[in-house]
Amino acid sequence: MEWGDIMADTNQIPVYVVIPAFEPDEKLISVVNGITEETDFRIILVNDGSGADYDGIFSQCKDKTVYLEHEKNRGKGAALKTAFSYLKEQDSPFVVVTADADGQHKLSDIICVSEAVSERPERLTMGCRKFTGEIPLRSRFGNSVTKYVYSFAAGVKVSDTQTGLRGFMSDKLDFMLSVSGERYEYEMNMLLECARAGTGFNEVPIETVYIGENETSHFHPLADSVRIYRDIIKFSCASFVSFIVDYLLYTVFLLLTKNLIASNIMARVLSASFNFTMNKRYVFRNKDKLLPTAVKYFALAAFILAANTLILDLLVKFVIPNEFISKIIVEILLFMLSWTVQRTVVFRTRKGKDRNVG
Repeated sequence: MEWGDIMADTNQIPVYVVIPAFEPDEKLISVVNGITEETDFRIILVNDGSGADYDGIFSQCKDKTVYLEHEKNRGKGAALKTAFSYLKEQDSPFVVVTADADGQHKLSDIICVSEAVSERPERLTMGCRKFTGEIPLRSRFGNSVTKYVYSFAAGVKVSDTQTGLRGFMSDKLDFMLSVSGERYEYEMNMLLECARAGTGFNEVPIETVYIGENETSHFHPLADSVRIYRDIIKFSCASFVSFIVDYLLYTVFLLLTKNLIASNIMARVLSASFNFTMNKRYVFRNKDKLLPTAVKYFALAAFILAANTLILDLLVKFVIPNEFISKIIVEILLFMLSWTVQRTVVFRTRKGKDRNVG
């Protein structure tokens, strides 16, 4: 059956709402009751190792949901994957919607996201908050920072990177299970991998709901932020180490030869080989064949080298005579260009080749 035929009558498509829950309060009961009383959606509830103290809350939800449980806390990403693994065994096609357990996603918005998935099945649909009114400072600040970091890392603008209200068609389950991450970083990795694979985003505006000061959130700003930003941190670290190698070689060659251009070229050729290995294996985890990937990388490296050498020469001659300070400035200027091209061209996951992205 073609997608167009399936979408002709959206009422024929089952909707599964996945709710990961860790140490929830009574709001979880309200969320489950609201969905079951007002819709025919099927709920997959995952108890992520909440412990015996929360059995009373879960006991009021079990009969209305498919109840899955972790013996110990494994993280939101792991809970989502547990639900996705269960859903893989169900008859397709169907809509998958992920929602939080704390009541921050209104039923009307969950329904809107499910309908939007049916309308644009090829995309990842996201319920994006407007961030108007009284928003807890850490939530407003956290989303603002993450939004710009993601835009830089993925080359795609998303207005709400931290929303847990997301939807997609069941044909993307294998792809979602292939995304790395076990805790909060999983949701950011999902966006990064979708961008790399060429999967589009469909944003649906939803109401911003915060209860109290969002004190029920289990997000740990420092530890979870490090996980969320891990890819860009790894790239930055690899680039920094490569820069140190490049700079040391540049210094040695310059002191030995007194030739700025030759020193810059020799240092860059050696440091680029080191950087290519680091990025392919550890940053982008690229599994494409070595030769074509290396050709693209070193073509980029040759262009960066030419631009680097030209800008460095002009900077030393006309702006900053100090060769060592000028070198640092040029490297910073070309950092973002290198990241963008490596992410989108050199190490990009080719759609449909390694992963099922719909």
